[in-house]
Amino acid sequence: MSLLKPIKIGNLDIPGNIFLAPMAGVTDLVFREICKSHGAFLVYTELISAKGILYESANTQFLTQTSEKERPTTLQIFGSDPKILASAAQKIEHLPFDILDINMGCPAKKIVNNGEGSALIEFPKKVGEIVRTVSRAIKKPVTVKIRKGINGKVTALEVAKEAEAGGAVAIAVHGRTREQQYEGVVDLDIIAKVKESVTIPVIASGDVVDTESAKKTFSTTGADALMIGRGTFGNPWIFSKLIHFFKTGETLPDPTPKEKMETCLEHVYRSILYRGEHVAIREMRKHCGWYIKGLPGAAALRTQINKASTYDQLKDVMSIYTAN
Repeated sequence: MSLLKPIKIGNLDIPGNIFLAPMAGVTDLVFREICKSHGAFLVYTELISAKGILYESANTQFLTQTSEKERPTTLQIFGSDPKILASAAQKIEHLPFDILDINMGCPAKKIVNNGEGSALIEFPKKVGEIVRTVSRAIKKPVTVKIRKGINGKVTALEVAKEAEAGGAVAIAVHGRTREQQYEGVVDLDIIAKVKESVTIPVIASGDVVDTESAKKTFSTTGADALMIGRGTFGNPWIFSKLIHFFKTGETLPDPTPKEKMETCLEHVYRSILYRGEHVAIREMRKHCGWYIKGLPGAAALRTQINKASTYDQLKDVMSIYTAN
């Protein structure tokens, strides 16, 4: 039986089960569109502040932008107050996205110290209250993303059960604790236990970077879907490679340096149209660094990329790889 299969999340039928994870400062509209073009079946926005939505901050409104090219889209919000989260969800429900996800996994100090993100998973009953309040407030499907545990406690099982009881229609589980951040080996067994404990779809998150890790994650956890985060850095091809592998058993070759640079420049160009050149060039430096990782002369090239302030300068820097 193929590991690649359709999945139903709430009332939404998705033709495949390999997703782009939500990542702050990474999964903006342009990157989501690029990953979608390479095969991602579901994409997630960056985490968006529920309070920012209610206050109508310019940055928050920018982050909630979506496009038809990327759909189906999951819009992810964060907060800690059930009523504020529900009000924010109602305020944006008319926007063109398909699933609302509540972030309960972000390990960032600023978020956790505010009682948000992964701080919530220390209190399973509160998780249930949040999900229940939000899911009753809107018609769109509500999901959550959690971690293994926090402050020495493994809470994923209890949190997952409370989320399901509250009305969540799927749950994504990152197999690390808040304290681990993104270090150490991901615990696939805890994801498997969550899968056994709930009836809603479970999405496995953590350390999927290639065909072998994807196959291992699926087979070990029994998860209904995979969510790929850092494995997409400079590598939107991971989706097409995984899809091809699960369909045929064959491994597609890696993109050539020229293909990498052409995609990188397309990414930059589209970001400029989206953000304006001044902001986009600076925001794209990290992406450019990911695209060139492992290429000959990458260190020197990265220095030049970080000095570039226009698209033309960046294009010139990369001509060493794009020239025929």
